[in-house]
Amino acid sequence: MDPIVTESIAGALIDAHDNVHTLPPISATRADFDVATAYDVLHAIVARRRAQGWVSCGRKIGFTNRTIWPRYGVDRPMWAHVWTRSVHHAPSRRATLSLAGLVSPRIEPEVAFGLAAPVPVEGDARAMLAAVEWVAPSFEIVQCHFPDWKFTAADCTAAFGLHGALVVGPRTPLDDGRRDTLAAALPLFRLTLSHGERVIDRGIGANVLDSPALALRHLARLLATQPQFRQLAAGEIVTTGTITDAWPVAPGQTWRSDYGALGLPGLEITFA
Repeated sequence: MDPIVTESIAGALIDAHDNVHTLPPISATRADFDVATAYDVLHAIVARRRAQGWVSCGRKIGFTNRTIWPRYGVDRPMWAHVWTRSVHHAPSRRATLSLAGLVSPRIEPEVAFGLAAPVPVEGDARAMLAAVEWVAPSFEIVQCHFPDWKFTAADCTAAFGLHGALVVGPRTPLDDGRRDTLAAALPLFRLTLSHGERVIDRGIGANVLDSPALALRHLARLLATQPQFRQLAAGEIVTTGTITDAWPVAPGQTWRSDYGALGLPGLEITFA
């Protein structure tokens, strides 16, 4: 795509984000808008944000849960940056988050990792965890600047990967023994998502590309084909995708997650 057009799309998406409005899906008017082009747009957005003083502190991987692909009309995972201004820490297991500035927000319970080293592109789940310093429960609050959450894989990739905010709970440091245990437990654990006292959804770790640890491998492999982006590095936070479906949220609501046999503390979040 013409670089001028790429920059124009990037500008329109930034305007929708910063001024809290929707716009038609890019694919609705550009039949040639594919995922590769969407990453070019994302790269242009990242360059503009960094020029504005935004600081990236990690990545989000989206649509790793293959059970929800048909519902959203996508056929692959995607990724985008998370930023110091969009990441919030909840070491006490409780958080309050304002939804102001977000468009059609939804909540996603996820497993987040803190990296100690670059992630390899080959190896099993245990090999991926060798690059991980800590693991934590997280809520990603996704948003959609396209009406009614209707888009293609290319649209949502370009639109910040649908990222709105990330709340990261208590960190559990990993040693070799914990990495062994975690590698075995990640595909099997069952997560429960509740709104107030009512269970809304349940999911299993294997929903996320067979294991959240293998979502790291997917991202490392994808980045290896995208030289315009920086590769994963020590110090980054990576949240690996929702275990359940994404659910609409509103101010005044309180949501909770329970990570069951995974042994991570759950999170409670109240929206303002």
